[in-house]
Amino acid sequence: MGRLFVLLLLVLSPFAALAQDMRLAKIIEVQSSDSAVTRQFFGHVVAKETVDLAFQVGGQIVELPVIEGARIDEGTMVAQLDLEPFELALDQARVQRNQAERTLDRLQKLQGSTVSQVSVDDAETSLRLAEIAVRNAERELNNATLLAPFDALVASRNVANYATISAGTPIVRLHDMSDLRIEIDVPEVLFQRAGTDPNLELWAQFPTDDARYPVTPREFNAETSQVGQTYQITLGMTPPEDRTVLPGSSVTVYATLNSETQDIVIPASAVSTANDGSTSVMVFTPTGADEGTVARRPVTVEPTIRGNVRVTEGLKPGQEIVASGASQLADGDRVKRFTGFSN
Repeated sequence: MGRLFVLLLLVLSPFAALAQDMRLAKIIEVQSSDSAVTRQFFGHVVAKETVDLAFQVGGQIVELPVIEGARIDEGTMVAQLDLEPFELALDQARVQRNQAERTLDRLQKLQGSTVSQVSVDDAETSLRLAEIAVRNAERELNNATLLAPFDALVASRNVANYATISAGTPIVRLHDMSDLRIEIDVPEVLFQRAGTDPNLELWAQFPTDDARYPVTPREFNAETSQVGQTYQITLGMTPPEDRTVLPGSSVTVYATLNSETQDIVIPASAVSTANDGSTSVMVFTPTGADEGTVARRPVTVEPTIRGNVRVTEGLKPGQEIVASGASQLADGDRVKRFTGFSN
């Protein structure tokens, strides 16, 4: 019986040693993926241009047809003063000009006999002044009607109809909404890339729906804010046809920075660090269905914002590595692929 036991030990000992030498390891395949970092910023909509329209002349308002919140086309009459005083002033200026023309004509015919050159020169000056007065009266008559300078949204009416106003009194406030503007505050790094980096994509999303609209930088504030090291950027976008966007509306801007290359990202647990600071991974080479050997491979890595590491040198897509516990292995160790616990 004892001799049989010794014989069994001699037969099974190589297999026992083989089982003890082989360790279980979780193996993963190295894959490349597009690296894109997305950040979001909260901003608000502003008009491309906001104007407080005012008359350049004073008078009584007799026409104020615009309604707050309405959209009007360029050239639409916004308000009009009582035109009679301006028409009378123009008629008077024309009469005085005609009189100055007749006076000059009469003096020129008498020049050299009873009329001096000085009198003729004075008459010419009076005629020029009369012509200027006519042009002035025509200009004031034109200024008595206020027209929309662009396609606009009427934000507010500041005076009532039939009110008497002086020159420069704001009548209505108009917003130019032909190109929506969005103001956001961004950190310095993104500010330097905005408008110059072709890999930077900017999108706007409004709270009421999930649609995203492309936006582009229009202008920026060259001074940092007082709160943090951020810059204010003004973005522009074409007004959407399926919704009404008003100044002051809240909006979320998504900034996505795409990488020009395919990145290799692996778990941080797959990287082992030596005493000198060098980093490496264990590359798995299969020798059977689930068995294989490992070899240490130096790599260059950098951290990502998601807690993984990005391999910049040392690995290629398709290779297999040990996902964790690489520091417990040595070159040439034989391992078995861990496929999960069996019942």
